[in-house]
Amino acid sequence: MSAAQSQTTLESLQCHFTWDLDRSKPKLLRLTHKMEDFSTEEGNRWLGHNYNLWGFIQCKLGLKEEAKGSFQKAAETLNKLRDANEGPWLVVNYGNLAWLHHHLGDLEESQAYLSKVDALMEKYPSPSQDELHPEIYAEKAWTLMFLKKDMVVDYFEKAASMQPDMVEWNTSYVIASVNAHKNNNTRLDTDLLERMRQAKERDPENLYLAALYLEQRADEGENIQDEVCELAGNVSTLCCSDSGMWALLNLYRKYISADEAIVLAEKVLKEHPDVRFLKRLVAFCYRWRIVYKSRNNPDPEQSMVDTAIPLHEELLKLYPDDTLENEIDLATIYAKSHHSKDKAEQIFQKLLKNEPAEPKDKQMLYNRYADNLFFNRKDTQGSIEYLMKAAAIPEKSSFRKNSIRILKKNKDRGIKEFLRNLQEPTQ
Repeated sequence: MSAAQSQTTLESLQCHFTWDLDRSKPKLLRLTHKMEDFSTEEGNRWLGHNYNLWGFIQCKLGLKEEAKGSFQKAAETLNKLRDANEGPWLVVNYGNLAWLHHHLGDLEESQAYLSKVDALMEKYPSPSQDELHPEIYAEKAWTLMFLKKDMVVDYFEKAASMQPDMVEWNTSYVIASVNAHKNNNTRLDTDLLERMRQAKERDPENLYLAALYLEQRADEGENIQDEVCELAGNVSTLCCSDSGMWALLNLYRKYISADEAIVLAEKVLKEHPDVRFLKRLVAFCYRWRIVYKSRNNPDPEQSMVDTAIPLHEELLKLYPDDTLENEIDLATIYAKSHHSKDKAEQIFQKLLKNEPAEPKDKQMLYNRYADNLFFNRKDTQGSIEYLMKAAAIPEKSSFRKNSIRILKKNKDRGIKEFLRNLQEPTQ
């Protein structure tokens, strides 16, 4: 087979290399941290897909030998989870390996994996002639959650409807549907709320789903405090995931107290002292307590600030390729200190001088600095200027949305004119 023929065949595969997942190097480096954390989550039923995505990221970063190891782990993990030596769950994995060996210049090995893909697709055809195999839909949806948000709900729905016995696919469809409603600021209809309840019954160990369900019920006006405490009491028996613990701690912060959220986070970390993302969650709990509670009480306890500072400094070492947000968080803590306020401004000025390349990172920096100017430095005009800088970047993000929301409250005619002339986001 010629190189040109091989390229054409490779491009017809369903795998990470053909899903238009290219992203900038900073985003891929940050995703590497997510993949590392994801691989330590207990009871992770998406671990095989995690290794597939991790291998793709490594290949894009030029780490081709590491990518080969991740793809091999993906195949081993998927087979173990499916309790079989082969199956349609390997189609994406073999496609990835075909592309990897093509990039390595080993066309014979690449062709061997192309043949394996053909054999699997012939042996395990899709239940519907006009659709992809549900295993491919599920993995594609899971991958797009990290790199491109569009079509996630649709692909999970297709996978779950074609193979209803796969509990994690149904759970992921429900979670993706709920989050889509939250992102669009639309209320859940009763059918989706009921589907959440049913998914929770089928997937009782999913901490994120349990916490999300409680949050939705609270939004409907129910008192969930007792159930939040009960869920926290059972946390050791549930799947300890980054997203699940984050959701539970957020519930604690909102419906119990920020102080109790710290206690819970530290308790779970003590049980799992080597889990990196738990250290990050403990640090974030301290930041929640110091920053948001101090808006009503502008003089937080210095002892709590002194505890939070080294926690956030450690995050810079634990997540070396994801420093922007961690540096901003550290600056926010310094701003609440009785004796280190100048360090906050030094950090912000350094970050503003060396602006990040990514539009959403710029929005985050401008928005968070505006917040710092308003609450900590009492500089209302400076805060407005940075909110406008964040809003002026035509890219969808929570920071742009927040900046526009705050600016809309201002009665200044110039700001109103600025908002009317804002360029719509391109995506």
